[in-house]
Amino acid sequence: MSDPLASLLERYVALHQAARGTLPRQPYEPDWPSPCQVGPPDAAGWIAWRPVWREPPADFSGLERALEAPLHPNLAAYFGRFWSDVVPGRTAEGGVSLIQIWNEQDFERLIENLLGHALAKARARAPLTLFFATTDEDERFLSVDNASGRVLLEIPGEPPVREVAPDLDAFLARVEPVLSSPEGADEG
Repeated sequence: MSDPLASLLERYVALHQAARGTLPRQPYEPDWPSPCQVGPPDAAGWIAWRPVWREPPADFSGLERALEAPLHPNLAAYFGRFWSDVVPGRTAEGGVSLIQIWNEQDFERLIENLLGHALAKARARAPLTLFFATTDEDERFLSVDNASGRVLLEIPGEPPVREVAPDLDAFLARVEPVLSSPEGADEG
């Protein structure tokens, strides 16, 4: 069975190693450690990292109780299996930043943000969607329809713009990773 997220993360790391001879790097923040950090920070204050399996996978039962609905299994698998930093990528439609979970505090923040998004959807009497990526277009983001699993392009406070893919695996399979610049911006 193919695993588009694991494949994408592997290709992202391989791209960094081939182009720069290093793992992905970011500024070291001693108060924001992660299981995916590799080694100590370098003399310039940068830390290398690589996505690592999260064992056991993340528990979304608290979010599901608050939502009064199960989290779509594709979204639970997407957010629940790895420790990783955000992964930049490109599709035929443009650039994306795939949200990942860096550490336990980041997971808690993600849950709060997903819950806030879900409450805004409920107030608008809109179907429940939950975000998983931002786009390079202002204020547009990608979400998963929690009932169907379809990937949608959305603008905050508006109905979905359009369907982007029939499911998360189909979307991830066509994302090409791009390099992160040392400053954290994406390069194409």
